[in-house]
Amino acid sequence: MTRELLSLGMFVFGMDSLPYSEMERRIDWRHALSERFGARPASQFVGPGADTITLSGMLVPEIAGSYGAIDRLIEMAGTGDHWPLVDGSGKVLGEFRIIAVDQRQKAIMAGGFARATDFAVDLERAD
Repeated sequence: MTRELLSLGMFVFGMDSLPYSEMERRIDWRHALSERFGARPASQFVGPGADTITLSGMLVPEIAGSYGAIDRLIEMAGTGDHWPLVDGSGKVLGEFRIIAVDQRQKAIMAGGFARATDFAVDLERAD
């Protein structure tokens, strides 16, 4: 059984790096509206809109994942680049960029280390 869930470029989301438990995807399509007198606005399909993905979960290094995985994603986001997003079965979902990383550290131990970190990574399609 594979331990990889998804890859963004060379970063692999998996049990050894950053395991997510939820993936939410929203795909929009654009429709332009033209006002009409005495009638509802006319609508015309003008193409694809935004395609966003949110990966969320809990990092617990004693069980799965590593502290440095979130830092690597933050470094990737800081470049402004986009990378191919490929699911665990090899399906290419498109080119995505990181637009936000949320963290909430819990159960802080001596030395300031978090026993667990809730996280969310927001991706936006770039192609």
